[in-house]
Amino acid sequence: MKNISFLLILFCLQSSVFSQTELDSLYSTWENEKISDSIRAFALTDYIYQGFFSSQPDSALILTHQLYQFTKETKNEKGLLEALTLRGYIQFRMGYYSKALSSYEEGLELAEKIDNKLGAADILVKMGYIYHDNEDVINALIYYQKSLKIYEEENDLDGKGSIYNEFGSIYLSKGEYDKALDYYKKSMAINKELNEEESNSAMYINIGGLYLTKKDFQQALYYYEKGLVIEKKKEDKLGIASALSGIGTVYLEQGETTKALDFLQRSFDISESINDIQGGANTLLSISDIYLDNKNYKKAITYCKKSLSMAQKVGDLGSQEYACECLYDAYRALGNTTEALEYHEQMIFIGDSIKTEDLAIKLQQIEFSKKIMADSLVQIEKDIKVQLQHKSEVQQKDKNRNLAIAVGTICFLLAIGFFSRWQYVKKSKDILKKEKDRSESLLLNILPAEIAEELKEKGEAQARDFDLVSILFTDFKGFTEKSAELTAVELIGEINHCFKAFDHICEKYGIEKIKTIGDAFMAAGGLPVPSTDSVQNTVLAALEMQSFMTQRFSDKKTTDGFTFEMRLGIHTGPVVAGIVGVKKFQYDLWGDTVNTAARIESSGAVGQVNISQHTYELLKDNTQFTFTHRGKIQAKGKGKIDMYFVTST
Repeated sequence: MKNISFLLILFCLQSSVFSQTELDSLYSTWENEKISDSIRAFALTDYIYQGFFSSQPDSALILTHQLYQFTKETKNEKGLLEALTLRGYIQFRMGYYSKALSSYEEGLELAEKIDNKLGAADILVKMGYIYHDNEDVINALIYYQKSLKIYEEENDLDGKGSIYNEFGSIYLSKGEYDKALDYYKKSMAINKELNEEESNSAMYINIGGLYLTKKDFQQALYYYEKGLVIEKKKEDKLGIASALSGIGTVYLEQGETTKALDFLQRSFDISESINDIQGGANTLLSISDIYLDNKNYKKAITYCKKSLSMAQKVGDLGSQEYACECLYDAYRALGNTTEALEYHEQMIFIGDSIKTEDLAIKLQQIEFSKKIMADSLVQIEKDIKVQLQHKSEVQQKDKNRNLAIAVGTICFLLAIGFFSRWQYVKKSKDILKKEKDRSESLLLNILPAEIAEELKEKGEAQARDFDLVSILFTDFKGFTEKSAELTAVELIGEINHCFKAFDHICEKYGIEKIKTIGDAFMAAGGLPVPSTDSVQNTVLAALEMQSFMTQRFSDKKTTDGFTFEMRLGIHTGPVVAGIVGVKKFQYDLWGDTVNTAARIESSGAVGQVNISQHTYELLKDNTQFTFTHRGKIQAKGKGKIDMYFVTST
């Protein structure tokens, strides 16, 4: 079947291999002005599909524009429709959703003009892809339903089968497995009717995955094996590797590790032979899981490292995160806390990168939704103008009873139209607001609120000077020694527990957490919005942090547990603050105040809040605090500095 599904289209295109000789022949045909315009257009279309569509979308888009201009100039409406459809699909694959919709809308108008119903149906399907990809399931279903209606009118079984498959994909993504299965089976029945059962192989594998998710291992195995038989018949190595991996995963879920290893290893060998890096990386992770569960940690490490390397080549952050977690678990089990901590930090870093990437996608989806809403409002305005113009014409022609009826009808239709449009716009606004709130929540988890707002409005955030900022540093005593004695999970678990408490304390006193550096915690009062009580609040937060650590140390001592004692230092002065980087936003501070605060912390004592002379001068008349002058204390790189211990009065 053509257009079995969006994913299968890509799969088929990527599996096509045209020799350079064949591509050169197509290009020569295109350049031959003695040949008819329609043949030249067909040759260029095929040249784009076979040579550039999958591997070089940028070049494909440029060539498609050339095809568009040529077919328009030569009044080749059939070729122009193909150019618009192809251009829209390339733009969609490159993430240019609004441009893709514009291309499709122009193509749909042309298809209706030349009465090419199947061409219109094909475009409607592709418009559904755009909404589906942007998680707008309602509009995706609307466009799929429109195309299905045409296929049914034209008795196009091939098209009906493709739409049933799309319905299946939507319900699968929503977790409605029974509905998904129903539509997949309808699609496969059509393939059987068309004597195209070989086209069912990918769907058999998809259904196998569906049953695997439902833990129905017998059915999962049945469909994976059916898919494998057909893929072997087709000699499709990519499909064979996929089916073998699925079978191996079924056995893995059933605890039959020997069989699982056999099928997964065979799958990986095939993936490696055809340079399927993505598939190979995923299969290696499944193999490493087996060795990890069997406590064969050295082999697990070997496979996890290889998977991590492959995932890095294709930029698959999800697999990288999983591989780092596997390596963390394996090294932790072997008692190698240094390596375990290294991969745990990598895992957290990659997880943050995934969140940032998700944020970028959500922001892109919001922009797409804005564009759709704007287009809808423009269309409403056009509809009103048309209706009013029509009303005026009727008034000119008729002034009798028919005029009243016509005006009433128009008003009724307008009311229905306005109400329908109003409902659509309202629904779009609600969806947009929901997605915007989710994206803003994620952004605010990364940046201060004021900086996040500036970034949204201007696309950047300027670095700023702040005259009075209180910098707070904490550090755990004996962390290095403890890391050698404790397991990684114990060590990280305790740090995480303490830092979560510090986060809540910072929020309580309105001071900004800046970052954590190993076992150190950094926060600042007085930014991004300066405050008259920021110095006081920073010290209050510091005292509560030390109180929390002291209490926790006491509690752990009675239960033979462990925690840390902590030093804490504060210095107040001018800093520069701003965002670092473009890939992963980081709000950071610079200046001598930061360096001095770090020295105040390292020159402090466990259980105490150590402050500088400048911070003391700003608070010395505050009756909430009692100060103990320590004299001039040597600070690395700063000479001797007056320092004070501060406690609550």
